[in-house]
Formats: sequence, C-alpha cells, structure tokens
Amino acid sequence: MNFRRQSKEEVSVNLTPLIDIVFLLLIFFMVSTTFTKENHLNISLPEASAEASETPPQAVDIVISADGEYSVNGQVLVNTQVDTLKRAITKVLEDRELAPVVISADARTSHESVVRAMDAAGQLGLINLSITTRQPSGNN
Repeated sequence: MNFRRQSKEEVSVNLTPLIDIVFLLLIFFMVSTTFTKENHLNISLPEASAEASETPPQAVDIVISADGEYSVNGQVLVNTQVDTLKRAITKVLEDRELAPVVISADARTSHESVVRAMDAAGQLGLINLSITTRQPSGNN
C-alpha cells in the first residue's frame, strides 16, 4: 500500500491590506492635524467674593466699554483695531519690558473685545494679566 501524505497548504496571513489601512490612517491624521502655534496667556482672575485689591503701581489699565471701545490708562483710542491697542500699550509702557495689565470690561462687553485686549497684551510679551470684578451687592 502506498499511502500518500496529503499536502497541507501553508497557513499565512496576508499583511498587505493591514499595511494599506495603517498608511491611510497615517495620511489622514497628518492631513487633519493643525500645526499652528497656540498662544497661551497666564491669567490670574480675582475672586468676586474677596476683598478689593489695590491696583499695582505702574500697571497698564485697559478699560473696555459696552460698545467695545478701548481706553488705555484713561486715554480713549480712536478705533478698536489690535494695532492701535498695541501702540497705546507700548506708549504707556515706555521703556519697561514687563508690567501688570488690568482689564476692566463692562458686563455687556462682547467676549471678542476682551480677548482682543488679552491677545494684544500677549503679543507684546505681557504675561501678568488680571480681570477686574466687583463684589455682588446681595448677601450670599
């Protein structure tokens, strides 16, 4: 008797589709990722229930009205452009490189106006920002 062995097919896993999927995912994530530099500002927010603190001497005081108009240390700006705000802050700073910035905004001021003021200060390298608040008139 002549017994022949049955030939077993070699078991293998085809990795080509897996590699194709991995490359497609890699390309997708590379294309969808943004590579912009985020500006991070350090902001110290005072608590509304705390005692009112004195404004530090030689601070840059930015006041924003409900209409979005800016005033830097009491000088009203001619427009609401970021460049105008940066020039006004630079003029107030004179030769100082760092100074605390106090932003006082009306309760009805748009968020965009406040962020624009914060961005202008950040672009000038000012990192010590604070936003003023007032204590609530009612009891807690």
